[in-house]
Amino acid sequence: MEKSFLVIGTGEVGLAMLNSLLTFQQTHAFKIGVLIQRSRIGMDEISQNEKYKNIKIETADLVADSRTSLADIFRNYDSVICCSGFSIGAGMQVKITEAVLEAGVRRYIPWQFGVDYDKIGKGSAQPVFDEQLDVRHLLRSQNSTHWLIVSTGMITSFLFREDFGVINLKNKIVSALGDWKHSLTLTSCEDIGALTVAILFRTPELLDQVVFVAGDTVTFEEIADKMDTLYNTKFHRVLLSIPVLKENLEKEPDNIFNRYRLVFTHPGVTWPMSTTFNAQNGILTKGIEQWAKENILEQQ
Repeated sequence: MEKSFLVIGTGEVGLAMLNSLLTFQQTHAFKIGVLIQRSRIGMDEISQNEKYKNIKIETADLVADSRTSLADIFRNYDSVICCSGFSIGAGMQVKITEAVLEAGVRRYIPWQFGVDYDKIGKGSAQPVFDEQLDVRHLLRSQNSTHWLIVSTGMITSFLFREDFGVINLKNKIVSALGDWKHSLTLTSCEDIGALTVAILFRTPELLDQVVFVAGDTVTFEEIADKMDTLYNTKFHRVLLSIPVLKENLEKEPDNIFNRYRLVFTHPGVTWPMSTTFNAQNGILTKGIEQWAKENILEQQ
């Protein structure tokens, strides 16, 4: 089959993936398709932006359509990259993976742009992580479809969400999860797209493995120091200990951010920059300071 890529989803990561593929398409010959939720057609940026005019639009309802009907779309592509995340609902990552395997796709990049799920294991504070391990089990227990998992740590923009509760720019507060010396690995959406595509085009080809990338790996203490410097003011520092985080989750078990705050105290959410694909291949990425300057400070 001719080399071709299908990107599932047009959120931040999906658009970053498409943009990186378009950049590579200037010097490599391949086709690009994008799968858009049927209900979103006409409202998405792909349909409206001339930049994406040569990308083939596929439509489906990931939730309602059968696994076989999804497989009928997937089998037209050499590689499928899932950029549709947890928001589409429980069980969907397994369903998409099963459809990919049914289609006999040569290479699959699942929605695993996150932490080291193998290290975290099942039964963590965040139940959606268990499904990520189910996806890994499905992929590892077969040998007809190659796979690549790109571990990115937390998406950098998530760190700045006020409801996540680590950086509160309005009140100039930085809260540490578990310990000030504990670290997080962070990667921007743009770097996720660029690094994933670089990994996909690497020679010799990387297959059937987890590849670690990172835009930055920083301790909570370093995060607070960087905010002090960026804003030229002293941020108030609050330690949210693991017992406090567990107590908060017990009080409000349905609060998804209570779950995220606790699970991000786990050592499986961080790895050294020196171990990453980008560091080992001399690829520059955006650290937390550069990202904040470009996406927050310059837009205020």
